[in-house]
Amino acid sequence: MKRIVMNKGISWLLVSTMALFIGINITAQTNQKDVSSGKKGIVTYTDGRVKKKQASAPDWQDAEKNSLIISGDRVRTYKRSRAELELLELDIIRMAPETTIDIVKLYDETKSKVKETKLNLEEGNIWAKIGKKDTNMKFDISTPVAAAAITGTVFRMGVENDSTTELKVYTGEVHITNAPEKTNLQPTYISGTKPTEVQGPHEVPGPREVSMNEWLYIVKNMQKIQIAKDGTVKEIGNFSATDRDEQTDWVKWNLQRDRLKGY
Repeated sequence: MKRIVMNKGISWLLVSTMALFIGINITAQTNQKDVSSGKKGIVTYTDGRVKKKQASAPDWQDAEKNSLIISGDRVRTYKRSRAELELLELDIIRMAPETTIDIVKLYDETKSKVKETKLNLEEGNIWAKIGKKDTNMKFDISTPVAAAAITGTVFRMGVENDSTTELKVYTGEVHITNAPEKTNLQPTYISGTKPTEVQGPHEVPGPREVSMNEWLYIVKNMQKIQIAKDGTVKEIGNFSATDRDEQTDWVKWNLQRDRLKGY
């Protein structure tokens, strides 16, 4: 009788172990399928403390290398920490120390069959390499004071403690605005180191702040724009690879990382 009980116990243990293994295997296959179909991203690099938080979860958890990123996740780096996210094997987002991003949407299909990605840079700095997008894909990154539409670009963006935002574009172009809900704004191109006229009722005469108005700028190769905490354009112009701000460890690490990946 004791032998029968022992056999049942062993059988139950074997069945439970097999079920757990099958469940993990199915989950892994499902996750891999989701990644390949573009529904999820993946953490491809971590250095230091990197955490993520799902929309439905109460607590932050470690974001280890190869862990998944999905719509609704928040990702955070801490002091002396960095992270790299790969989205659909096309788009790269790198996070500097003390950076928090919110993955609002990740290749979510809209009713009009457009695959839409929306990220919110809450604080800190990111370096991004976004693959070329066609009319069926949208990739937007917002900050507390502006929103940027990305269509095949290498750029970096930073948000200071007071929400002041700076965008630097290395290749390609970025459309950035303080009124993302408006679709009829006339774009202004940055042609030099001095601010140019904004199409609308007001003019941006120089690096000083101006009264709030709605604007849309197109920032191209080796151009930058800085937006004040109240949403006004504070500074626009060109920058050079020899600038002091381009010699930081953060910039050098990203360039090294790009070379390592063959970009």
